[in-house]
Amino acid sequence: MRLRLDLQLAVDTARHEVPAKRAMAGWIKAALAEQCERAELTVRVVEASEIAELNQTYRHKAGPTNVLSFESDLPSELRGAFLGDIVVCPEVLEREAVEQGKSLEAHWAHMMVHGGLHLLGYDHIDEAEAQEMERMETAIMHTLKFSDPYQANSAT
Repeated sequence: MRLRLDLQLAVDTARHEVPAKRAMAGWIKAALAEQCERAELTVRVVEASEIAELNQTYRHKAGPTNVLSFESDLPSELRGAFLGDIVVCPEVLEREAVEQGKSLEAHWAHMMVHGGLHLLGYDHIDEAEAQEMERMETAIMHTLKFSDPYQANSAT
């Protein structure tokens, strides 16, 4: 699977630990590999204020969130391999990793997998979709040598 990843850092990297582009690409490729031969996407790493604004505008939910995915809305003849954008907030990920007893690396990996699946059209709006998406995420995380992301206190 070939992946072209545009990484945009709109965050103070001295204050937040952001994985290397290569790591992010590997996690995303694992999520996309079964369904794509090649893909292009953007990962934008942002401060809490930016993701809160996006969360309010597009999901009508107040406050910052961990990750948002925006599927490409280009017509298929123009889209090519471009899947869309993943926007992630390291401040929220850092807090959640501590609260959930996970390593920060494992949580970043999970959010990149989660965001990648959203770009493929998977969602968790209803219970059946949520269970299917969680099953897929867990299987992908295991291939990456991480624990079940939905298991409490999964430190790896």
